[in-house]
Amino acid sequence: MAISEELLKILVCPKCKGDIKLTQKEDGFICENCKLKYPIRDGIPVMLIEEAEKLN
Repeated sequence: MAISEELLKILVCPKCKGDIKLTQKEDGFICENCKLKYPIRDGIPVMLIEEAEKLN
């Protein structure tokens, strides 16, 4: 299931309110400011800080 362009325009990082981008595999969103990856599960972005993975 593809993420709609409209949704991509309005989603921001819940921690810093900065821009996020879709991963190459389209399995999550990355915030480069916070170094966090928010997962996409069953086609639904999980934008909870406690569910995010820390990036190296």
